[in-house]
Amino acid sequence: MSSNQESWGSRLGLILAMAGNAVGLGNFLRFPVQAIQNGGGAFIIPYLVCFLLMGIPLLWVEWATGRFGGKKGNHSTPFILHELDPKRALWKYVGVFGIFTNIAVAAYYCYLESWTLNYVWMFIQSGFNGMGQDGVASYFDGYISMDQNHTAIYFWLLCLFLNTYILSKGLSGGVEKAAKVGMPLLLLFGLFLAYKGITLKAGEFGALLDGTIGLNYLWTPNFDSIWSTKVWLAAAGQIFFTLSVGMGSIQCYAAYVRSKQDIALNAMSAGWMNEFVEVVLGSSILIPIAIGYLGVDQVVELTKSGGLGLGFKTLPYLFTQWGPLMGAVAGICWFGLLFFAGITSSLAMGTPVMAFLRDEFGWGRGASAWAFGLIVMVLGAPTVFFYNEGVFDEYDYWAGTVSLVLFALLEVILFAWVFGMDKGWKEINEGADMKIPIVYRFIIQYVTPLILLAVFIGSLPDIISKIQNPGNGYVQGARLLLLALYAGIAYAVYLAYRRRKART
Repeated sequence: MSSNQESWGSRLGLILAMAGNAVGLGNFLRFPVQAIQNGGGAFIIPYLVCFLLMGIPLLWVEWATGRFGGKKGNHSTPFILHELDPKRALWKYVGVFGIFTNIAVAAYYCYLESWTLNYVWMFIQSGFNGMGQDGVASYFDGYISMDQNHTAIYFWLLCLFLNTYILSKGLSGGVEKAAKVGMPLLLLFGLFLAYKGITLKAGEFGALLDGTIGLNYLWTPNFDSIWSTKVWLAAAGQIFFTLSVGMGSIQCYAAYVRSKQDIALNAMSAGWMNEFVEVVLGSSILIPIAIGYLGVDQVVELTKSGGLGLGFKTLPYLFTQWGPLMGAVAGICWFGLLFFAGITSSLAMGTPVMAFLRDEFGWGRGASAWAFGLIVMVLGAPTVFFYNEGVFDEYDYWAGTVSLVLFALLEVILFAWVFGMDKGWKEINEGADMKIPIVYRFIIQYVTPLILLAVFIGSLPDIISKIQNPGNGYVQGARLLLLALYAGIAYAVYLAYRRRKART
C-alpha cells in the first residue's frame, strides 16, 4: 500500500479540476476551426454522436478504472491497469502511455501556454497599440523565432515555474485551489467576450459585419459533409482533444476520490461543463469577431492554417480597434482565458508523474513536482529553440494524437473484455446518485471499442506515411527523444515492479 495519502478537499473542487483538465486551448482555438472546415453546423452531428458513443463511455471507464486502482493504493496508470489484470505483465507497459503522454504533451503545451502570459503582459502595457495587422503578425513570428530579446524563453521558464510550484502544493492545496480560481475566471472572461462577439455591430469600431454573421456562418450546416469519413475522424479527434481522454490524467485524479463517491455523475458534470465551454463559448468568440472585421472569405482562408494564427496574429489587432481601454480589457480577457484553460490542463499532466514517483519510489510531494518540472524543461527545450524546424508539431502528432487513440483503445479493451463488464459496470455504478442507462453497458463493450478501432485504422495511412518520411534532423531527433522517454519510463516501471515483488 502506498504512503501517498493525497485527497481532494471537496466534490466541487474535484469537478472543477476535472473540467479544467478537459477545458484547454483547443476549446477556443481548435474547435471553431474544425467546425468551419468540416461542415459548419452539420459538424455538430458527428461531434455529438462521438461524444455520446465514445467520449462519455471513456470518461466513465477512466473514472471507474482510476477509482478502482486508488482503492488498492495505486495512483498512476501502469499499476492502475495492472490491478485490472494482475496476472499479465503487459498491461503495466500499456499503462506507460499514461505517464509518457502527459510528460511529452506538457513539454510543448507549457510553451504554448507561456505565449498567453506574454500576450497578457503586452496588453497590460498597451504593446499592440499602433502596430497594425502586419505588425502584430510580425511580432508573433519574431517571438517564436527568438527575435524578441529571448522574451519567449523568460515567459516559458516563468510558466514552468508556476506549474511546478502549484503542483508542489498538492491536490487540495495546489491543483484544486488553482481550479477554483481559474475555472470561474475562465467562464467570466469567456461570457464577456462571447457577448462582445455576438453583439458586434457593422460600422462600430471599424467592423464590416455584425457578429451574428460569423456565428450564422459557423453553424450553417453543410449536410453533404456528414457522409465523409474525414469529417467523422475529425469529430472523433476533437473529442479526444477536448475531453483529455486517453492520457492517464483522469485515472490519476479519480484514484484520489473516496471509494464510495459518485463517479458517474462527476464524470457527466465535468464532461458537459467542457461541452458548454467548447460549443457555446468556443464558437462565440474567435470566428464571430474575425468575420465581423475581415469577412467570410478571408477568415475561411486563414482557418486553413489552424486556429493559432487567428488567435495570436489576428485577434490581438482586432481588439485594438475597440479603443485603448476596451481593447486592453478584451485582450487581457482573451489571453487570460487561454492561460487558465492551459494551466488547469497542464497541472493535470503533472499529477500522474508525481503519483508514480510518490507511490513507487517514496518521493516527497515537492521533490516529485520539481522532478516533473525539470523533465518537462529538458524535453521541452527543443520545442522552444527549434519550433520552426517542426519539433513542436512532431511532439504534438505522436504524443498528442497517436498515443491518445492507441491508449484509449487498449484501456477500453482491458476494462470491458479482460476485467469484464460485470465487474466494470458494477464499479461505474457504485455509489452513483444517477441511474446510467443500461444501453451504455452495450456501448462500452462493443460500440466504443469499434469506434476507437475505426479511428486508429483510419489514421494508419498517415502514421505509415510519417514513419516512411524521416523528416529533417530536428524531426528525427524529436522522435528519438520521444522513444527514449517511453523506454525510460518503461524501465522505471520495471524497477518499481521489482521493488514491489521484493517487498511482498
